[in-house]
Amino acid sequence: MYQTGTEREVRAFHVMPDMPPPEGERHSHDYRLTLVVSRDELDDKGMVVDLDVLVGALEELTNRLDDADLDAIIAPELGTEAVTVESFAFWVHGRIGATINAPGADLAVRVYENATEFGGYSGVLA
Repeated sequence: MYQTGTEREVRAFHVMPDMPPPEGERHSHDYRLTLVVSRDELDDKGMVVDLDVLVGALEELTNRLDDADLDAIIAPELGTEAVTVESFAFWVHGRIGATINAPGADLAVRVYENATEFGGYSGVLA
């Protein structure tokens, strides 16, 4: 399987309700968003996905989220009370998938909240 990917960092804030401090209070993470697009066969240009398009989509997204409150942006769109790394990855998947025009490819998203812990979501793009 062929793969193309990129990653960016972004600092953003959230609160985990009903958790003790610091998680239960507004706090930040220096998130690392990692994207990997996979497919069995290359497209007619010999690519998995246009890397410039993938990088541009992620940069636009991280610029929007830089120093933002994820609970104000993501939670209402997903209908959740809190933003976890798993729900953050799902939301990123939807945003990036709608932008990169790679039908049939698999997009895997990992959202790291520190150097080693992450949540992820992957699925085939329509």
